[in-house]
Amino acid sequence: MEEVKLFGAWPSPYGYRAIWALELKGVKYEYIEEDLSNKSDLLLQYNPIHKKIPVLVHNGKPIYPHGRTTARFWIKFIDDKALPFAMLLMTEGEELEKEVIEVKEILKILEEQGLGEKKFFGGNEIGLADLAMGFIASSFRVIEELAGVRVLNIEEFPGLCNWVKKFKENPAIKKNLPDPDQMFVYYKQNVRVLALTREKSKQILK
Repeated sequence: MEEVKLFGAWPSPYGYRAIWALELKGVKYEYIEEDLSNKSDLLLQYNPIHKKIPVLVHNGKPIYPHGRTTARFWIKFIDDKALPFAMLLMTEGEELEKEVIEVKEILKILEEQGLGEKKFFGGNEIGLADLAMGFIASSFRVIEELAGVRVLNIEEFPGLCNWVKKFKENPAIKKNLPDPDQMFVYYKQNVRVLALTREKSKQILK
C-alpha cells in the first residue's frame, strides 16, 4: 500500500506549494503539522541536513520533486526575490516607498516575461512555477494590508491579477488556502518581533 506523508507548517508558503501539488495530482497523503520552534524527531530524521519543511515522504523515504528548466528558473527567481516582499512589513516612510518600487519591478518581470499571454505560468494548467508564486495569491494581500500599501493592482498588473483569480478558483487550491485572518495575526506578531530585533541591533551599533 502506497503511503505518502507531508511534513509542513501552516504559515509556510513552501508548505503550501507541496499541499497544492499533491491536491492537484489527487494524491492521498497524511499531513503532519510541525512546530518550527520545536521540530519533531521524525522531521529531523527525514531532513537531517536542512532541517526544514516541507518534507515529502513516500513509503518511509524522503523524496525531492524536480521540475522542468523553465519552471526551475522562475522558482529560483521568486525565491531569490522574496526579501523585498517581506521588507514591506519592516519598513516605513521613504524606505517603504523604495521597497514598493522594487516589488513592483519584480511583479512587472513576472507579468511580462513569466506570465505573458498565458493563463498560468505553466501554460493552460497550474504548474510548479505557479505553486512557487502561490504566496502572491494566498498571502500578499495580507502583507499589503499590514504595510498600508496597495502594490498589486489591476491597472498596472492585469495579467497577474487575473492569474491570482484563476489560481484561487481552482478547487484543489481553493480548499487549501491559508485563513487570511490567521495570516494577519501571524504576520503582525512576527513584525513586532522583527521590529524589536532591529531596534536592539541599532542600539548595539551605536
